[in-house]
Amino acid sequence: MLTTDPAGIARFRERRRRIAGEDTARLDELRQLSTDVRRSVVRMIDGARLGHIGGDLSVTDILVTLFGGVLAVDPEKPRDPDRDRFILSKGHCAAALYATLAHSGFFPLTELSTFMAPLSPLNGHPNRRKVPGVETNTGPLGHGFPVAVGCALAAKVSGRSYRTFVVLGDGELQEGSNWEAAMTAAHHDLSSLTAIVDRNRLQQGARTEETKRLEPLADKWASFGWEVRDVDGHDHGRLLSALRPSTTGRPVAVVARTVKGKGVSFIEDRVEWHHKVPDSEQVQAALEELSR
Repeated sequence: MLTTDPAGIARFRERRRRIAGEDTARLDELRQLSTDVRRSVVRMIDGARLGHIGGDLSVTDILVTLFGGVLAVDPEKPRDPDRDRFILSKGHCAAALYATLAHSGFFPLTELSTFMAPLSPLNGHPNRRKVPGVETNTGPLGHGFPVAVGCALAAKVSGRSYRTFVVLGDGELQEGSNWEAAMTAAHHDLSSLTAIVDRNRLQQGARTEETKRLEPLADKWASFGWEVRDVDGHDHGRLLSALRPSTTGRPVAVVARTVKGKGVSFIEDRVEWHHKVPDSEQVQAALEELSR
């Protein structure tokens, strides 16, 4: 198991203090953290010569907003029983999660260079036994969301106040287990549960609507009994508002409309970048573009 980074924890706490303050400074802080995470992701995938760069870049702003301004978590006590739970159901985008955790002090930033190396804790899918901040192992699509429902149900049964958040890919919603989980959460009025869909409209090999139509997606969630919030998934301010607690007593679904490959122009909205690896010139171009 990786260990926490004291210097990183101090930075995390100072950042959370600033993000909790004045609006302009808060959004500037989140935007800078998103840039730092995206740059880390590009370097990680370059070093490993493996990864899912398109989805990593689309989900970054969601992860940064959660860990930077929403989740009640403490990297010094990653197993605190009263912590909020976060599950990345689209586990193939582990690089973005690892980078966000490292920039939040859960483990040293230097560990990111070991991404997917032999015996590295930072393998291709998150492992709760190896990486602090990971709640459950994910990878097979459609598994993380049902676990999140279980976490929220456990909170309700035990009378605990923690919230549970889960990020799903939009292509992942073609798995029927997700809709069984959605029905269950609504049936039990799990108002402490928030599901966030990374709606980048692309999956491996094709657009989601070519593979199996998801729209009208917001209406689908509403028909399953959820409180729905449809937002720009790259707007930190709108994400902060959308990730507030339920106002209806129902579970919350956030449809976060994103761009696959966000931040790197030659990757954005291109289906081939689901798990394509940039060459050395493309890596440099991406890092330069992300530093502007």
